[in-house]
Amino acid sequence: MSSSDYASWGRFPASTPAEVQRPGAHGALPPGDGHTRLAYGNGRSYGDSCLNNGGALIDMRAQDRFIAFDPATGVLECEAGVLLADILALAVPQGWFLPVTPGTQFVSVGGAIANDVHGKNHHVAGTFGRHVLELELHRSDGEHLRCTPRANPEWFAATIGGLGLTGLVTRAKIALRRIQGAFMDVDTLRFAHLDAFLELSADSDTDYEYTVAWVDCTARGNRLGRGWFMRANHKPALGQRPDPGRRDGPTFPFVAPVSLINRATLKPLNTLYYHRKLRSQSRDTQHYQPFFYPLDGIAHWNRAYGPDGFLQYQCVVPLADAKASIAELLDRIAAANAGSFLSVLKMFGDIASPGLLSFPRPGATLALDFPNRGPDTFRLLDELDAVVMAAGGAVYPAKDARMSAAAFDRYFPAWREFSAYIDPGFSSDFWRRVTGHDSEHNA
Repeated sequence: MSSSDYASWGRFPASTPAEVQRPGAHGALPPGDGHTRLAYGNGRSYGDSCLNNGGALIDMRAQDRFIAFDPATGVLECEAGVLLADILALAVPQGWFLPVTPGTQFVSVGGAIANDVHGKNHHVAGTFGRHVLELELHRSDGEHLRCTPRANPEWFAATIGGLGLTGLVTRAKIALRRIQGAFMDVDTLRFAHLDAFLELSADSDTDYEYTVAWVDCTARGNRLGRGWFMRANHKPALGQRPDPGRRDGPTFPFVAPVSLINRATLKPLNTLYYHRKLRSQSRDTQHYQPFFYPLDGIAHWNRAYGPDGFLQYQCVVPLADAKASIAELLDRIAAANAGSFLSVLKMFGDIASPGLLSFPRPGATLALDFPNRGPDTFRLLDELDAVVMAAGGAVYPAKDARMSAAAFDRYFPAWREFSAYIDPGFSSDFWRRVTGHDSEHNA
């Protein structure tokens, strides 16, 4: 691959590393040459947290070995370039599953740690970092640190959710969770407005491990926040079927000349999806793949947004202000005739994240994609930021490509404490944008 092939999933902003490096034996850092460096996993961060324009990227994709797996305890040790999809292929047939998984399985373990990813079960399992038992960190001064919640705990807390800036994570040990098969019991319920979503969420938290909602981002008035609520548990052994394994779906073959998600298509697509079923409630059995990873069925789906790419916006607002804040966010998005076909709304629980810069916190989280329309899109996202800041919420760095330094300071006031743990030889486009400093000038 050439250096121009290293992009983020949103395909914005443009960023080209000066060079691409690869780890040495046992994941050792390659020799430095004066450039700042940053690990690059599988490029599934949406914004610029995985980019290092003019610096060096360390391509981790060949660091994909399993080191050990105990099928009796579910403890897995692997290199940082292993994809979550690889773990599932190994573990599911042996009765184990990821304790926490984001909306794509094509994330590297190193990336999952760096962004402290979350899933549909945050209210019962917290973030990915809570299930990391140990990680190995290589620093540019030659120091190797074994980090656990008890050994070098301050480095552990800085590296979990630390955006890849504390050094190179080379391997990790993770605790998986037991399952009885590859299938899920799934309830799907249509709801008519935001109040109904909040009621369903509250009613489902006790009995369902996974909860999430699709929201019609074009609806307003008494239909504001309407959508489909999905809640699920892993299916018990009784009634399990043979696991068909992963099936590769179609590939979006080229970058569309213009975004296919636009003002003309947005409302019809959302309306059709809201009315896609005659029945307002159903229960069925689903394989875990389409339940957890619906978009993974279309390779390179990000190309549908055209040559200018897209920006994903994910925020969280505190529970006490969730109804008013989410309503205002959705109304502003609908008024601007912006947003996406896939708008996700869910609740975070009160399980504390282990990282200094971890994003999840108790409250409601809304995520959706915005085709890059230039200044209009950026103005709208600034408006959304104002709502989130007023509520005391935050925006997710792994999905951000444009938040201001002032906004980042409000969302993550611990960043100054965190900066003491940054490897002086590491930096990223994101970090320079939100702090105005290279890593070696953090203070």
